[in-house]
Amino acid sequence: MNIIIRPWREADAPDLAHALNNEKILSNLRDGLPFPYTEADALDFIRAMCSADPNETFAFAIAVDDRAVGSVGVFRQQNIHQQTAELGYYVAEPFWGKGVCTHAVELSCAHVFTHSDILRIYAEPFAYNTGSCRVLEKAGFCLEGVLRQNAVKNGKVLDMKLYSLLREEWRERS
Repeated sequence: MNIIIRPWREADAPDLAHALNNEKILSNLRDGLPFPYTEADALDFIRAMCSADPNETFAFAIAVDDRAVGSVGVFRQQNIHQQTAELGYYVAEPFWGKGVCTHAVELSCAHVFTHSDILRIYAEPFAYNTGSCRVLEKAGFCLEGVLRQNAVKNGKVLDMKLYSLLREEWRERS
């Protein structure tokens, strides 16, 4: 299995729509994504990512054998946090538990730390999402703590976990 991250292509819209038409994935993402998720929704997202400032938004398709199976993005924060970025990701359910997402997170962090002045990348998965937490741990992220009652998703008050990876920690692992 050849796992890469690459820029989004408009031709990825059908694969993206297929991956996101899964309530198991949507239940682990922030609100704002429609369900069902259409190819038009996917095309809008792809165009937005392709036109974003490349020093602020590092957005990639996760591709297996050059077919888009997920998304990974690192988003620069503002003001005093301008050298901090938030990581978000998902992968289509058939690729869960196969190391695809972990490898994509590692590749995206390497890209950001190599091509920007970002010092810290963080992620905030829902505390119950053990798969996502495991991805971060395997990619070298450190658990900083639990953000208690930090979100309301589908009518439920949820804890989130805060993970981070610092540039110097990444260098030590590389």
